[in-house]
Amino acid sequence: MKLTGAQILCESLLKEGVDTIFGYPGGQVLPLYHTLTQYPKLRHILVRHEQGAVHAADAYARVTGRVGVCFATSGPGATNLITGLANAYIDSVPMVAVTGQVPRAMIGRDAFQEADITGITIPITKHNYLVMDIGDLARTVKEAFYIAGTGRPGPVLIDLPRDIQQEATEFHYPARVNLPGYKPTLAGNPLQVKKAAKLLAEAKKPVLIAGHGVRISGAYHELKHLAETLQLPVITTLLGISAFPESHELSFGMMGMHGSAYANMAITGCDLIIAVGMRFDDRATGKIAAFAPHARVIHIDIDPAEIGKNVKVDVPIVGDVKTVLVELNKEISAKRHDEWLAQIRDWKRQYPSGFEIRESDSILPQYVIRKIWEVTKGDATVVTGVGQHQMFAAQHFFYDKPNSFITSGGLGTMGFELPAAFGAQTGLPGQTVWCIAGDGSFQMTVQELGTIRQENAPVKVAVINNGYLGMVRQWQELFYERNYSATPLWCPDFVRISEAYSIPAECVTKKTEVVPAINRAMAAQGPYIINFVVEPEENVYPMVPPGAGIDQILHEPRKEAS
Repeated sequence: MKLTGAQILCESLLKEGVDTIFGYPGGQVLPLYHTLTQYPKLRHILVRHEQGAVHAADAYARVTGRVGVCFATSGPGATNLITGLANAYIDSVPMVAVTGQVPRAMIGRDAFQEADITGITIPITKHNYLVMDIGDLARTVKEAFYIAGTGRPGPVLIDLPRDIQQEATEFHYPARVNLPGYKPTLAGNPLQVKKAAKLLAEAKKPVLIAGHGVRISGAYHELKHLAETLQLPVITTLLGISAFPESHELSFGMMGMHGSAYANMAITGCDLIIAVGMRFDDRATGKIAAFAPHARVIHIDIDPAEIGKNVKVDVPIVGDVKTVLVELNKEISAKRHDEWLAQIRDWKRQYPSGFEIRESDSILPQYVIRKIWEVTKGDATVVTGVGQHQMFAAQHFFYDKPNSFITSGGLGTMGFELPAAFGAQTGLPGQTVWCIAGDGSFQMTVQELGTIRQENAPVKVAVINNGYLGMVRQWQELFYERNYSATPLWCPDFVRISEAYSIPAECVTKKTEVVPAINRAMAAQGPYIINFVVEPEENVYPMVPPGAGIDQILHEPRKEAS
């Protein structure tokens, strides 16, 4: 039986287990959208901007472990995906984006709404395709999902000319892919695993760093077994948060620019690092020359390009984190590091900066986050944008629930939080999702309130409203002589905007109203928005100045209650 290209795409998506698509229609995908109505098992969610579609697909993929899918039309529809694709690429999120393209005969002729989206996205996708033969379409979809979801995950783009969507051919979906040049390494080299076990046995002051790869591979049990067997202090990267329960006695929080002082000091003083599924990003390491000066390094990562890229490695192990840790755990024997752990705990007592909330009559951003944690008892998935609110959410909500912190890491994308929270809620029906938003970041994608209302998604939104672009203002205060250039931020009435979308909302200006407002949000059956008016010039501490080593820490100045 012959099927059109649009039907072949839909049938292929069903073969890949897809049930949800985030998208926005347009001229060059009209045949595809016309066909979608024939496939009720493919739920299409209409966003309000293509950037919303790609961020929603991103978070959906992160919380489900499945490949996220988004659609956009040609030209501006496709280019509106770029920020989200770059975000997913650097954060290793599996995604397939399908874009419409002008008919084949018009490609290269500057047709209406034509853009070379495959050329544009080469640096920010794991792979991409321009389908020029309908006979290649089914195979292309099969390959795209395989590439997106295997090895180091990432986004794959399929550009589909309109006439291909309308043309018909016999449909045969391949049972397997044939990509001779693409063979991700899953199992670690046995000799390297033994070397790692030997270094761990010899170390007196080891540190285990858990990155996003732990979450991607689902290696929670294996990581915990390694840490408990060897009594290793566990430190996470930003995207490693929720890879290891933060209430655990071996948990010592996040490292890096806004990480805990005691985590940074532990890394600076350790004699061995075992880095698991992380890429030694500059925000985590600070000045590379000063990073872990006394340590040998074991680095486990599925992407060989990451090993040795930033930090010199003594024992490289290329492979899937879970698979490697299973083998490594077979090679280790129980060991204790009581003196070393006591030293880190002593640093924790000496340097609580940033993790204790000072007394204040006004509402502090970190106070709001802590109260959300208390009310939810930690049983929530937290989605943030980028800025001060992101760091406060990383520091003051304690993540015991695996894979429960969703944020934009490497790209640092403002506006990520609202569509991503919706995508996460879509992937986690019946579970609590809190969107922690900055007043600046929230306004970048505020139109996705329409999507949330249309789908009646019970996302709870906490807008941390300080009247500034807070993180930029903090840098201006500390490093640019308090010259607040372009950072004071006029904000609209977020309550009235929410009500215009028929979403209940309230504004909280008093500290005594914080917890009651959170309780009202939790009791609401659908979405709920709280505008928290917080201390305008509150800063995130601790902080490592740009270009400094992670042991050169700025601590919170003492302030009187205000």
